[in-house]
Amino acid sequence: MHQPQPPLRSIHPDRTPPRILLYSHDTFGLGHLRRSRTIAQALVSAFPDASALILTGSPVAGRFDFPERVDHVRLPGVVKTQDGGYTARNLGLPIEETTGIRAEIIRATARAFRPTLAIVDKEPTGLHGEFLPALEEMRAAGDTRIVLGLRDVLDAPEALQPEWERKEAMAAVDRYYDQLWIYGLPQIYRPLDGLDLPPEIAGRVRYTGYLRREPTEGTAGRAGDHSVGEPYVLVTPGGGGDGAALVDWTIAAYEADPGLGPRALIVYGPFLEDSRRREFARRIRRLKGRVEALDFHSRMENLYAGAVGVVAMGGYNTFCEILSFDKPSVLAPRTRPRLEQRIRAEAAEALGLLRTLDSDRDGADPLAMAAAIRALPGQPPPTASPLPGLLGGLDRIVALTRELLGADAADEAACVTPIRRAAASLSRAGLGSRA
Repeated sequence: MHQPQPPLRSIHPDRTPPRILLYSHDTFGLGHLRRSRTIAQALVSAFPDASALILTGSPVAGRFDFPERVDHVRLPGVVKTQDGGYTARNLGLPIEETTGIRAEIIRATARAFRPTLAIVDKEPTGLHGEFLPALEEMRAAGDTRIVLGLRDVLDAPEALQPEWERKEAMAAVDRYYDQLWIYGLPQIYRPLDGLDLPPEIAGRVRYTGYLRREPTEGTAGRAGDHSVGEPYVLVTPGGGGDGAALVDWTIAAYEADPGLGPRALIVYGPFLEDSRRREFARRIRRLKGRVEALDFHSRMENLYAGAVGVVAMGGYNTFCEILSFDKPSVLAPRTRPRLEQRIRAEAAEALGLLRTLDSDRDGADPLAMAAAIRALPGQPPPTASPLPGLLGGLDRIVALTRELLGADAADEAACVTPIRRAAASLSRAGLGSRA
């Protein structure tokens, strides 16, 4: 039986219980938003009456329900251009003006919300430095704990150092951040090894483990409003914006091998180009039920729970779901604009957690993909290669929050975090296809 959750004492004498501000710049895909959303839900579930507010640039944030005591503020959207720069998504303004507007929204929100804890996702200064004014005000006030949250893999080490130097990220980390949380395990990858971290910054690093996901209560093994019937392989290119190659490769496998099974259920994601979506639909119709496709699904956890295996690219959230639902998986990671997915996939494969296909190595050969799909039902799941603490991320984040906000040691010892209940509540609210 769970012990009663002791109240978390705020460092603000006039603000108890605590307020948690989460920022994710979200120029592309859904990964940053979904990670922030998962963490926010875990924290408000663990600490009664706490509230969380997410600042996000995701253009599809409004399509999702947010759980009780969690809400979001939508920043004007930006998109990354082919040359690596950024432009406004809809406003038609220069990027400098757009990020200036975003910076003012961020600062005003932080000033009005008066957070006890601020968690910044991946970018220490925000997009084009847009989070710096808010950081400066929070640090000057001295009553907000500030954390930089990092996924398990950022990029290749040789690419990370010049990027952080260009963005003056190390100086920002040193000046503003109390801790750095890495949402992974060092046994899989150490994302900051490409940086020459000063000892005082290295001492602030905390590995949490990965973030567990759960199916919607009462619907595990079903696809919600989509009847799946016979066994299926779930094919997910995340948000879909850069997933056309994976979808094409999968459909080509079923075209090249008429006897291929199990059948495939593809979830395109919200960012797949319409022209490619129409092209894929024409090809899928000719496969006569061996492949089905959905544009989008808000309860992806249920599709994972019911699948016999997974074919994916290997973004962070996908990896968490593969581990959480213990699914045999094959990843075909992208290699541009970052090597993040390939690094994660190869590290996981080396530990026996999944297998990979490489389009460069395998030449996007349809028969190579067909062989990988056919082998999925007999492939060992991730739990065949156990790794201690692998999915302990949410519990660890709750404990670190308690530590940062100054709760009594006795309170901490008494705390039993209801993470599974929090994850189920998160799934009920629904956050769909992911990066």
